[in-house]
Amino acid sequence: MNIVLGISGSIAAYKAADIASQLVKRGHTVRAVMTKSACEFITPLTLQTLTREPVLVSLEDEKNSWKPGHIELADNADLFLAAPASANTLANFANGLAPDPLSSIYLALPRETPRLIAPAMNGKMWLHPATQRNIAQLKNDGCNFIEPAEGDLACGYQGIGRLANIEDILAAIPS
Repeated sequence: MNIVLGISGSIAAYKAADIASQLVKRGHTVRAVMTKSACEFITPLTLQTLTREPVLVSLEDEKNSWKPGHIELADNADLFLAAPASANTLANFANGLAPDPLSSIYLALPRETPRLIAPAMNGKMWLHPATQRNIAQLKNDGCNFIEPAEGDLACGYQGIGRLANIEDILAAIPS
């Protein structure tokens, strides 16, 4: 299965390395797409090494080909997985904004491509009415969510907002 793994700016971005590694071990082709803020938490080189595929961070990365890489990735995706998905990324997806390759790929996905989203953020951000509206819109658009876990958050708070356990994320992916 061809999986587009979207990684956005969250401290949980480092867990994307384990997700990518596990997916590759299961025989999937994984193409990582990162927001620039995700690169503050994990490097594209780490994901490139684990997936054995180039990592897309900027639309400027596509200059080596006449064909838009983000469209090709969307066309060839059997599954779109955003893990972690920040509040900003959820807002981009829900509102049809495409300021980065990750959101551009999301918008270009064929309607029948399954979309899994595993959010990670501060609990107050998760519970904010705007985030909840965006989640409701994305569910209405056909996205499936792997709900965030409760526990200690990187910001020092306790509560909901942690990226779901990697095992739960992997279990949500069809074989």
